[in-house]
Formats: sequence, C-alpha cells, structure tokens
Amino acid sequence: MRHFLTILSHEIRMLLVSPGTYIASVLFLSVMGFVFANLLDEYSHAPQEISPAVVFFQLFWLPVLFMVPLLTMKSISEERRHGTLETLLTAPVTTTEVVLGKYGAAYFLYMLLWGSTAAFFYILQRSAGDAQLLDTGPLVGGYIFIAVSGLFFIAIGIFTSSLSRSQAVAGIAGFALLFVLIFGMDFVADIDALGREAFEPIKTVTHGARVFQHLDDFCRGIVDTRQVLFYLSGSVLALILSILGLEAKLLHS
Repeated sequence: MRHFLTILSHEIRMLLVSPGTYIASVLFLSVMGFVFANLLDEYSHAPQEISPAVVFFQLFWLPVLFMVPLLTMKSISEERRHGTLETLLTAPVTTTEVVLGKYGAAYFLYMLLWGSTAAFFYILQRSAGDAQLLDTGPLVGGYIFIAVSGLFFIAIGIFTSSLSRSQAVAGIAGFALLFVLIFGMDFVADIDALGREAFEPIKTVTHGARVFQHLDDFCRGIVDTRQVLFYLSGSVLALILSILGLEAKLLHS
C-alpha cells in the first residue's frame, strides 16, 4: 500500500478537472437546495412535529441515485476503454492500490458535497435565530448515516465501473444496484408471504438491510453496530469483487 496516497491524490486531481464532477456537483447542490427551500416554505406555514433535519435526510436517496453513478462510472471503465489500466499496472502499483485510490477519491468528493449542505442549516439558524430549527441530534445522526452508508454506495459504483468499458453501462448498472439496495429491501420485507416460518431467514435478512430504517435509527441517536457492520462488510465485499474482477480481466487480456 506504499503508493495508495500517491494514487489517491492523483485521482482527486483528476476528479477536480473532470466535467462529470462539476455536473454532479451542480445537480446535487441544485436538488438539495430546492429540497431545503421547499422544506422551509412548508415549515413557515405551519409548525411540524418532525425536525427539518429528519425530513431533509429522508430524501438522501434522490441525489445518491444520480450523484454516485456520475462520480464513479468513469473511474475504472474509462481506464479500461483507453487501455491505460494495463499501462498503469505495469508501474510498481497493485490492483488493490488502484481500486482503493479511486474509491477513496470518489468517497472524498461525495463527503465534500454532502458536507457543503451543512451551510444550509447554518444559514437557517443565522436567519431565523431559532435554535429549535437546528436540532443537533437528528442533524449529527443524519450526517453519520450519510458517512457510513456512503462507504457502501461508493463501493457499489466502483464495482459497476469495473464491470464494463462503457461509462454509460457502468452508470446504469450502478443506478440499478443502488435502487435495489435502497428501495428493493423495503419492498421485499413488506411481502406478506415472508411471514411464513420457512421464509424466516429471508425476512430477517431483508429487515436488517432496510436502508430507510437505518436512517431513522441514526436520526434518533441509535447507532446499531449491526447496521454499521452491514455497510462496512458490503463495502469490503464490493471492493474485493472489483479487485478480483479486474485481475481476472487482465489475466485474460
């Protein structure tokens, strides 16, 4: 792992000069700014029992489904399409260092964009002068959820980028996997047929993988180690599959 930091800094620089990065950033900040403005408008008309931070983070899926594929689809597929991945690996670096470097750079930018939304709440507090609007518990819990779940979301994007030479295919595959993870588990967990004893293991797994339930728990200050392990183990598995898949393709090329 001697060259990890070198590759990481190189990938961050490449992301910062990529048009896709700025498209993703503008889309993300526009969507979340629109969401926050509508949220404030709703709260200004009638008091709500739920903290603004909780409602804000409940829409996390909206930017994630589009931003993560945009940030990651180019990372490995572009290198494969231009044939520069083989050249890169002739240098004294390993496939693991390359994949982790690209993963770390995408995660850094992901957290940088989410971190910028903290300015929304700061401006709200300064403008309204009402400390109740800035409920720190759900706010901190929401950002911890974003940081932990983002590890898995970005790893999925890196994995789909390693599957194809086409950025479009990688982006669509990333969108599909993220959609299944975020919405599919809730859908499967609510199927009545899973109430039968024979399907109890499947029901247990799907209930434990419900992303929206995880968000609710984090916003209420509940940090379940099983949920954290779910995201960490999923991230490790996706990255291992990316590394093994790339090495297999290089061996057969």
